Order: sequence, then structure tokens, then C-alpha cells
Amino acid sequence: MTYDTNNSYHFAKVTLEQLNARCKGRLPELMGIEFLSINEGRLTSRLTVKPEFLAPNGFLHAATIIALADTTAGFGSITHLPKDGNNFTTIELKSNFLGTATNGVIECECKAAHLGRTTQVWDATVKHQDSGKSLALFRCTQMILYPQG
Repeated sequence: MTYDTNNSYHFAKVTLEQLNARCKGRLPELMGIEFLSINEGRLTSRLTVKPEFLAPNGFLHAATIIALADTTAGFGSITHLPKDGNNFTTIELKSNFLGTATNGVIECECKAAHLGRTTQVWDATVKHQDSGKSLALFRCTQMILYPQG
């Protein structure tokens, strides 16, 4: 993990309840994404695979995995904002798909690779809970946003 020497991040005292409440009325709530743990430099989440999340070929749609991983990376940024930072936006993401699922629960473990003043980079692994099989490796770059004015 690297840190910006001018202004390192601040590990926020954010609760799981606050993170999950932030999802209300948005895509993460619609999909049933639930945050499980927050630690310095790390965040975990999960969602239950539903038939609506499958592609026409009958396998888990790639967008489902990306939504879980990107949401987790973004909320990782929320819990590690630099001083005076108030939000984030995704500026790049990449995903390598290794497997698929048709049911069960998928979990995401997201770890900070870089926590700077202007950007953060998060790496995630998405796995099937029951089998432990890795479904995707994900990297996401977040731009840190500051109040205007």
C-alpha cells in the first residue's frame, strides 16, 4: 500500500450500518449488496445471486460482479477519504473473469493498493461463498472529490 506524502488518508469511523444505509434507494440496495466488515485498508461485501442477475445464457451476468466489486471499492474509498475529501467517483475499472455462478452467494474482498490525496486504487476478489471458487479479479481507480467553493 502506498500513501501520498502530502496528505495521507483518514480511516473514518464509519459503521457497517451507515454504509448499508447509504445504499437505500440506490442500485446497491436494489441488488441486495450487503457490507460485512470494515478494516483499515479492507472492506468486504456480498450479494445473493438471483435469477434476474443471470445473462440470457443462464450464467451470472458480468455486470453483477462488476456492480458488487465497484460498489465495494467505492465504499472502501468512503471509509478512507483524505482530510477534507468528501466523496469519490470511479475513473477506471478492470475485471478479469475466472468463473461463473448460477445461484448462491458471492462475496467480495476489496483491499487498498494506493490511498492518495487525489486517487485511490482498490483491488478486489469476487468468490462464490459455498465453493470458494474465484469468479473475478478486479482493479478500480477512484478520484477523490472535494467540496467546491
